[in-house]
Amino acid sequence: MSGEAAKSCFPPVARADARVLVLGSLPGDASLQAGQYYAHPRNQFWPLLQAITGRPLVELAYAERLDALQGAGVALWDVIASARRRGSLDTAIRDQRANDLRELAQSLPRLRAVAFNGATAARAAGQLDGLGLDILALPSSSPAHTLAFDRKLEVWRQLGRYL
Repeated sequence: MSGEAAKSCFPPVARADARVLVLGSLPGDASLQAGQYYAHPRNQFWPLLQAITGRPLVELAYAERLDALQGAGVALWDVIASARRRGSLDTAIRDQRANDLRELAQSLPRLRAVAFNGATAARAAGQLDGLGLDILALPSSSPAHTLAFDRKLEVWRQLGRYL
């Protein structure tokens, strides 16, 4: 497909005291351009996590947002290390190379659950078999997933029991 570009994920955002690891698929174009996780203004990730953690994430500068999220016990990463993709839709991902989710999970001694942000990310759940972690498949926070915010939040609230 012409117009496909090579795209890579960001490094993990994780502290040793993380209790939940949230895994997306691969950053979209808005996030890659901004150099920030979930930077698209209509992505609901930050409002969802703000509602769950009770911390004011949305209005914070990005570095402070990451600090607050980690302070709540949440780590972030993506299941795909690199891929070719035109645009930002997961359905356009080609030639993907996976991140080593197992290695990251094993490096987090307090980790209790791994939450996959969307169906594409959730396909990587098998990497974590046998680690004794709770696995949660969440509806995508992406604006391309048109489920209403309140319906997404109902499912995402599962994270609260680990924090």
